[in-house]
Amino acid sequence: MTIETYFPTPELSPFIQSYKVIETPAEVVNHVLPETSPVMVFRLSGQVSVHHDGGTNVLEPFVVSGLRKSGRAMQYRSGTINILVVFREGGIVPFIREPLHELSDTSIAMNCLDGFRDTGLLEEQLAELPSHLARIALIERFLLSRVSGKTPDNMVLVAIQKIHNAGGQLRIRELAASLHVSQDAFEKRFRRVAGLSAKQFAYIVKMKSVIEKGHSGQTLAQIALDAGYFDQPHFNKDFKLFTGLTPTEFFKSPVLW
Repeated sequence: MTIETYFPTPELSPFIQSYKVIETPAEVVNHVLPETSPVMVFRLSGQVSVHHDGGTNVLEPFVVSGLRKSGRAMQYRSGTINILVVFREGGIVPFIREPLHELSDTSIAMNCLDGFRDTGLLEEQLAELPSHLARIALIERFLLSRVSGKTPDNMVLVAIQKIHNAGGQLRIRELAASLHVSQDAFEKRFRRVAGLSAKQFAYIVKMKSVIEKGHSGQTLAQIALDAGYFDQPHFNKDFKLFTGLTPTEFFKSPVLW
């Protein structure tokens, strides 16, 4: 598997973090972790299947993957090429009309989304272009033609930054209070913009911090303690729910994260 990263034009950089071109010359199964932003996927060739909760689902060529609370295994057939649009947190809001939480824990065909039902021509055009740079330029024009005047909720973006600053370890009630809004109103706004509840979002941030510390060489016992776990079995259970693997298995395996 090879991964090339490209960056958006200034017009789209407020919304999009990067583009990733993933090519798999040979069949491979890769464990993918939950992220804090949705992803648009444009498959140019091959086939991708998702193994999750004991089942297998073959993805459509163009999909939008919402936020997930647990890891999943992705199987790429040989010759598969995908272009991923990796949005910034809250950055997909101007491009889709559905509340983001409706996409959580799923990968939905792009042509099922309001405003994206005419992707057939784009699929043909992408196949005819000679380079990934040309394909990304076409995808950018496609996205720019669909951007609305809708902007992300600034209060939610501030909340997201506070969650990151705390490493995911904070009380949602106190977070809402710091933003001078009731917890109920805050939760509704957060889910609509971020795609998960604030508690679930903070959980992802916390577990990603745990993984970063694990790759830095810290002991699992210290990492668990720093993350607020005083019971090792509880930590191991949450870790496996998040990654699909035990801590020992995970740190011995190649993982996209």
